[in-house]
Amino acid sequence: MLGARGGWQALRRCCCSLPRAQRGVRLRVREALGAREPVGEVKVQGWVRSVRSQKEVLFLHINDGSSLESLQVVADPSLENRDLTFGSAVEVEGKLIKSPHKMQNMELKAETIRVVGPCDIWSFPLKMKERHPLEYVRQFPHLRCRNNTLSSLLRIRSEATAAIHSFFQDNGYVHIHTPIITSNDCEGAGELFQIETTNEARESAEKTHFFNVPAFLTVSGQLHLEVMAGAFTHVFTFGPTFRAENSQSRRHLAEFYMVEAELSFTESLQDVMQVMEDLFKTATNTVLSKCPRDVELFHKYVAPAQKDRLEQMLKKKFVTISYNEAVEILKQASQTFSFKPEWGRDLQTEHEKYLVKHCGDVPVFVINYPYNLKPFYMRDNEDGPQHTVAAVDLLVSGIGELCGGSLREERLPFLESRLQRYLDLRKFGSVPHGGFGMGFERYLQCILGVDNIKDVIPFPRFSHSCLL
Repeated sequence: MLGARGGWQALRRCCCSLPRAQRGVRLRVREALGAREPVGEVKVQGWVRSVRSQKEVLFLHINDGSSLESLQVVADPSLENRDLTFGSAVEVEGKLIKSPHKMQNMELKAETIRVVGPCDIWSFPLKMKERHPLEYVRQFPHLRCRNNTLSSLLRIRSEATAAIHSFFQDNGYVHIHTPIITSNDCEGAGELFQIETTNEARESAEKTHFFNVPAFLTVSGQLHLEVMAGAFTHVFTFGPTFRAENSQSRRHLAEFYMVEAELSFTESLQDVMQVMEDLFKTATNTVLSKCPRDVELFHKYVAPAQKDRLEQMLKKKFVTISYNEAVEILKQASQTFSFKPEWGRDLQTEHEKYLVKHCGDVPVFVINYPYNLKPFYMRDNEDGPQHTVAAVDLLVSGIGELCGGSLREERLPFLESRLQRYLDLRKFGSVPHGGFGMGFERYLQCILGVDNIKDVIPFPRFSHSCLL
């Protein structure tokens, strides 16, 4: 006699010995659509995108998020039930067969359809065959991933993330997990979220900090990367950053993702700029090859002119101009700006967009900014009365600034007059180095032509809004 445990093991061996076709091969929609030959018994799970019942046949289209295209299911009308509606979750078993239609290669001939989760179509805010504006679906952060545009965006984000990691790893960079909680303000702008425990927040008297010092959500991983650049010549990080900017504009988020890199033994700003350009072009070409239909959706319905602009960005060498040249171009422009361009003042978004258009919609590097405009860590050019630093901003069409970088000031005497806390890194084996940061959401806006930054991130956080 077999004991209980032995009986279960015998039953499991018996089940596992069944031919694969007998139990049904589980396929994702993308796999089913890409199949070259018919498959016997298969199982597909997903959400219903459309239902059409005729006298002799029932048509469904189901999607599981693996592709923009949905899989057509052909079934006997007897399999229809009242819970089989748009938005419902289903499990379909049957045979994958060649489709007679030119629009898709394969279709699923259903033998059983099980409604796993019904959907009340009357209260469901997304409607079948309706192209909802991005502003409308933004109201439903828990449901907008079921919208075609947002599901395409999320697949593109996933591939772009993988492409960026691959670029750095293929070029010998070490990935560093920089902390989200920090005690410094890298940018020096003061727009930080301070961290407190719930007990600290309730105390009205003088506080004892959890970390013994005030702590904040990071605005940049750069200073921590500089630490690591003292042991590894090439490092990068890719993670969330936070800015407490009281803005609800199309350009700002309180939480967003940054790609940042540091290169040691680098004495030329051109070296940093070349990495920026190579990263942009390599990652974008990868996204275009991996997600052609998803990108096409944006270029067809969201930003029809973006496809041609993106082709020019990838084809042409990025333009380089100095800050001095940029100011002169702006002063001679026939356009009237809200902010008058003057030497010694920062470039505004309207100025950045004009410069890109002036240069033929090709990305533009603006280099050598005035010393007083940039943070303490940027390398002094020692260039006389104008006094500039080795800084660079990469400007792109429709967005303005995409990347910001610089050579870092590695010379101890130059830093002693600016900032005391960072001097140790310059005392012990300091080397010339430089780096940059790229806003991931702005990158996605750039390649897809999306106007509002809130539409390229799954759960946008901004002033007065933290839904879900």
